[in-house]
Amino acid sequence: MINSRLAVAVHILALISSSKGEPLSSEMIAGSVNTNPVVIRRLTGLLRKAGLLETQAGRTGAILTKEPANITLLMVYRAVEPKEDLFMMHESPNPDCPIGREIQTTLETTFSRAQQALETELAAETLADVIHRLGAK
Repeated sequence: MINSRLAVAVHILALISSSKGEPLSSEMIAGSVNTNPVVIRRLTGLLRKAGLLETQAGRTGAILTKEPANITLLMVYRAVEPKEDLFMMHESPNPDCPIGREIQTTLETTFSRAQQALETELAAETLADVIHRLGAK
């Protein structure tokens, strides 16, 4: 299932980038995203683990570890999305059915191409591109 983790993670990074070094609390970010601060802390932890954010114990806020132009949306996607492919095959189709027997191998190529197209598009877009379109400086 496609969810909003990627969009929220990009929102977090754009806010941090546009804060000009001012520390932003998870509560403040949650207010902008309109979600619970726990969601923000969870995603911030994943972004930190992926090396996109840096935090310091006992201090509010986080900073980007790279310039926005060097953070692709693919990097963010890989940081916050499960490691499985976008499209999952259903399990155990009926091998006695001519469709069930062939459906998985038939769809594998299409699903693989779709996954690759998504990743190619995300790799071509940076956080700086997003910030530019937002009008944030």
